[in-house]
Amino acid sequence: MGKGKGIRTMFDAIAGKYDLMNRVMTMGQDQKWRRFVVERAGDPGESVILDLATGTGDIAALSRRYHPKCAIIGGDFSLNMLREAQKRFSSKDIHWQSTDANHLPYRDNSFESVTFGYLLRNVDDVAGVLKEVHRVLKRGGRIVCLDTTPPAKNILYPFIQLYFCLGIPLLGRLIARDKEAYAYLTGSTMDFYEAGDLAALFERAGFSEVGYKKFMMGTIAVHWGIK
Repeated sequence: MGKGKGIRTMFDAIAGKYDLMNRVMTMGQDQKWRRFVVERAGDPGESVILDLATGTGDIAALSRRYHPKCAIIGGDFSLNMLREAQKRFSSKDIHWQSTDANHLPYRDNSFESVTFGYLLRNVDDVAGVLKEVHRVLKRGGRIVCLDTTPPAKNILYPFIQLYFCLGIPLLGRLIARDKEAYAYLTGSTMDFYEAGDLAALFERAGFSEVGYKKFMMGTIAVHWGIK
């Protein structure tokens, strides 16, 4: 059975506490990573950009702040997340749409950039999603991806593992009232592609100039590439 229905249900359930949990889990660093995503995506001018798996809209809103002339679509398949995004950024000129990353409802060569945060670890077919993003990007367009990555097995690994396996689920129970959801998110991090392996998938999907940068003791990575 695929992840899709269960992931949608989970994100619908935690939408109301999602932003608070992100701030607490990352010790307030998550907004810095999102700004880095927007910087790596570059200036789209008056073109259209897509923030996929937009969640509660942080990356889309940052894109609007930095690039007032472009058109922005914030897409997500969790309707509750989209409702939170609309409430938080009702004054922003952003088009919120229900969107499945596996089958993007857009024509080929539509976007100057596609950004997304915490999408790929939650899909069944990472390579297929990357190919879909490649399809809808214009030639020369940029993909920028923020996601977790398994920590390196160094001297810090036991402490990071303890935080992931015990600390984050405990925070999920106390703040979001949903220990199981954050236990899943922890497990999906530890089982996800290492940053170098994910970069290789970007290249296989057709992207060039692929690179990445790690944050938060090597547990977060931002990947990018060009069509």
